[in-house]
Amino acid sequence: MPLLGPADALPPGPRRVLVAGTSGAGKTTLARRVSAALDVPHVEIDALFHGPDWTPRATFEEDVHRFSAGPGWVTEWQYPAVRDHLAGAADLLVWLDLPRSRVMRQVVRRTVRRRLRRERLWNGNVEPPLRTFFTDPEHIVRWAWANHPRTGPRVRALLEQRPDLPVVRLGSHDETEHWLRHVLPDSARPRSAD
Repeated sequence: MPLLGPADALPPGPRRVLVAGTSGAGKTTLARRVSAALDVPHVEIDALFHGPDWTPRATFEEDVHRFSAGPGWVTEWQYPAVRDHLAGAADLLVWLDLPRSRVMRQVVRRTVRRRLRRERLWNGNVEPPLRTFFTDPEHIVRWAWANHPRTGPRVRALLEQRPDLPVVRLGSHDETEHWLRHVLPDSARPRSAD
């Protein structure tokens, strides 16, 4: 199946959806909206991965296998330990392929907001002090910068491995809005029998 754009029709009835993109691109926000449109649960994969003090949860892979065995879900496509499993279970992948400059503005704004407000994230975690940008090579802003060019090749490799999997590439917020308002609702409607 070729890479689909924001105006291309989808096969009917996607129920297991992955949202791909760089950290800070808006995967979780888009996943929530897709979940609402399809009336299937959104499972925020970061909440399954991060335990207290940002430690990985021991049950992460087991939890992912449990929810992904269900008939419908939407989640973010990340974490190497489960990426292949989720790709094998999905019936649609939505690639939020925003320009690096846009992603960086979003991830910096989000990180600063979360830190200044001391927002509680998964299992009580909060963003570390902003100065850790300079000392932590895995700081989320640095991570987003370094990983932005890796998502495209990862998606293209998946297209090779799963040529049957519809993959929609959304390159801007306008394209995303068009797809959410016009294309996704059509795919969610039951098809009449011919």
